[in-house]
Amino acid sequence: QVYKGLDIITNKVSPQEQRLCRHHMISFVDPLVSNYTVVDFRDKAVPLISYIFARDKIPIVVGGTNYYIESLLWKVLINTKEKPSSAPRLDSDRKVELEQLDSAELHRRLSQVDPEMAAKLHPHDKRKVARSLQVFEETGIPHSEILHQQQEEEGGGPLGGPLKYPHSCILWLHADQAALDARLEKRVDDMVAAGLLEELRDFHRRYNQQKVAENRQDYQHGIFQSIGFKEFHEFLVSEGNCSPETSALLLEKGIQALKQVTKRYARRQNKWVRNRFLKRPGPNVPPVYGLEVSDVQRWEEDVLKPALEIVESFIQGREPPAEPLRMEQDEENKRSHRVCELCARLIIGDREWA
Repeated sequence: QVYKGLDIITNKVSPQEQRLCRHHMISFVDPLVSNYTVVDFRDKAVPLISYIFARDKIPIVVGGTNYYIESLLWKVLINTKEKPSSAPRLDSDRKVELEQLDSAELHRRLSQVDPEMAAKLHPHDKRKVARSLQVFEETGIPHSEILHQQQEEEGGGPLGGPLKYPHSCILWLHADQAALDARLEKRVDDMVAAGLLEELRDFHRRYNQQKVAENRQDYQHGIFQSIGFKEFHEFLVSEGNCSPETSALLLEKGIQALKQVTKRYARRQNKWVRNRFLKRPGPNVPPVYGLEVSDVQRWEEDVLKPALEIVESFIQGREPPAEPLRMEQDEENKRSHRVCELCARLIIGDREWA
């Protein structure tokens, strides 16, 4: 009943859920594509949203990568050169090539073409520096100037351009940290019990073993950087070449590492919601409704019933019974630029400086 008539855009779903309603954008990118970006995601998802609206249905975008959700809600991304086809390329792109340069050289190049952006970025943040340099190379316009243009559009703000879908709402499922940590640890154990190791071995044999043998493994791009694979590197490369006791220890080490990195990722997700949704400056922000999921035994009362009431109110054009969450905006300057003379280090952001 809950799913009837809905269209879900997500990358996290069970086979049972897929049978209940139509899902989009699942298992459509080749595992070896290393340069699939948030722009590629947006360019595929936005036409789907329009298609769903045209069928007089409501699109529901499911997380968790909130950065990708933000790219659908607001005009915050920058288009560079057009790709020859709608499919992601298997070869490396310019940003990956730039990241091979020395950090100091990369930052020096950006300083020459976009001193404003170079001053905001730490010289060691190669990903962001490379991206800004790529934007200039492929558009001929400094990254900082494009960002200013977005912010100055009607409805724009300090974090980017205007809201694309003015009648949106965000449902944030959050839990007590201790309950969330315990649930995430159990999820990892359940994944292992459900066949995670067999999947890891198969993926390693098909895609990674030869890279390791040729000493060209890269855990910084594409599928190889995702949570759940690189944590088992030592176990996978040594399996069959060490004692069963050592292999068991390396397996346990991988499992514990997966639990830790999963919990850290969950904290980053929650931090993103607070900083980019709840504290987003300006009026151009959809309401965010918090749903407490600490006690799964109370799912019906705490999550399902209030969520349905909120969505039904939006559909009918009336105020929902629940109050949206709102947090005080920070006065912190996250791009401030200071040098500590005692330790000769560049510090970006007021909080880091404090």
